Amino acid sequence: MESLSPNSSVNEMALRQLDLAADSIDLDPNLRARLRKPDHALIVSVPVRMDDESVHVFTGYRVQHNDVLGPFKGGIRYYPDLNLGEVSALAMWMTWKCSLAGLPFGGAKGGIACDPKQLSRKEIQGMTRRYTAELLNFIGPQIDIPAPDMGTNEQVMAWIMDTYSQHKGYAVPGIVTGKPVAIGGTLGRKEATGRGVVYALEQAVDSLGLDLQKCSVLIQGFGNVGSVTGRELARLGVSVVGVSDRSGGIYNPRGLPVEAVARFKEQNNKLLEFPEGEKIGGKEFLELPCDILIPSASEMQITQENAGKLKCRIIAEGANGPTTPEADKILADMGVLVIPDILANAGGVIVSYFEWVQDLQNFFWTEDEINKQLKEMMTRSFRSVLEASRKERASLRLAALMIAIQRVGRAMLLRGLYA
Repeated sequence: MESLSPNSSVNEMALRQLDLAADSIDLDPNLRARLRKPDHALIVSVPVRMDDESVHVFTGYRVQHNDVLGPFKGGIRYYPDLNLGEVSALAMWMTWKCSLAGLPFGGAKGGIACDPKQLSRKEIQGMTRRYTAELLNFIGPQIDIPAPDMGTNEQVMAWIMDTYSQHKGYAVPGIVTGKPVAIGGTLGRKEATGRGVVYALEQAVDSLGLDLQKCSVLIQGFGNVGSVTGRELARLGVSVVGVSDRSGGIYNPRGLPVEAVARFKEQNNKLLEFPEGEKIGGKEFLELPCDILIPSASEMQITQENAGKLKCRIIAEGANGPTTPEADKILADMGVLVIPDILANAGGVIVSYFEWVQDLQNFFWTEDEINKQLKEMMTRSFRSVLEASRKERASLRLAALMIAIQRVGRAMLLRGLYA
């Protein structure tokens, strides 16, 4: 098992972002020192009896970064290369994301180092339930509320809810968000992150005086976030010219039939076999010409090596941490507007908040109400970041981080230090 020191290139990137923003707002050095480290970092062994009767021990994580604004909140990721450093960075970004959106949550993240595509349904369920059992003393509707992330879905959330509830002796729907509607989930949660990206894009193109319907879009990563974003943009009449996944990408400068592509991906799990469009390798995909690039895959996809080769006007970060600080500088010099992750993909946690509130009240909203509130909150957040960006002459990322960290820092000062 790895060291408790959460070192990784992704975590170092998150810390550098914190330092840049802290310098810009002259953050109290004592607060900076506290914010650089998570409140809690848990590593657990997750033994699972596999279908062949062997026992495999997976490694699970839960990092709780800061709860000064409210209960910890963050997704659970099933991913082969998951490590403590990555989870620590994602937990920190969740703190900033919740703060920026004005939610009464702190940041957390968790997951298991595994490849769910290589596991049966029975194995995933057994692994999920054992992982949940290891976290029983660390999660709860007023403590830490998990949600889906890469490699997990509403079924995984249902198993977590059931395991937690069985131990408590009664149903606790508020323990997770992103669960099925039939057991306390909310309408619109599955589509929330993708819809939020579109709402942020509408504000961004308007701020630049562009027409969204005349823009061409590339989407890297065609999972839940990327596919929903693509479908929503296509319904608005926007031309999605390229999409990609782990198998590669497909590209058509005249536009792709997004609904057909999404159905093909759901049925076949590989975009590269889609019969229409030019086949494009993973590295070359990001460098295709477009007006809007939406990286919705994983961290550190846009780097110092490829940033200067991009041919887009706007980047909307559907994924967490897809752009490195070095790439940010290059993109700024090129005049590319980057809508940062903690702003662009906040739709998921915003609607998770709505779900949590509904569960606590046992009163549920219509999908129209959900989408109306989501759009209002995304629009308000974007405009506040844009205003701060112009006032401070800073990028949208730096402005968003400054707002988020100032709010967290102010709350920490008000609550004081218990020592």
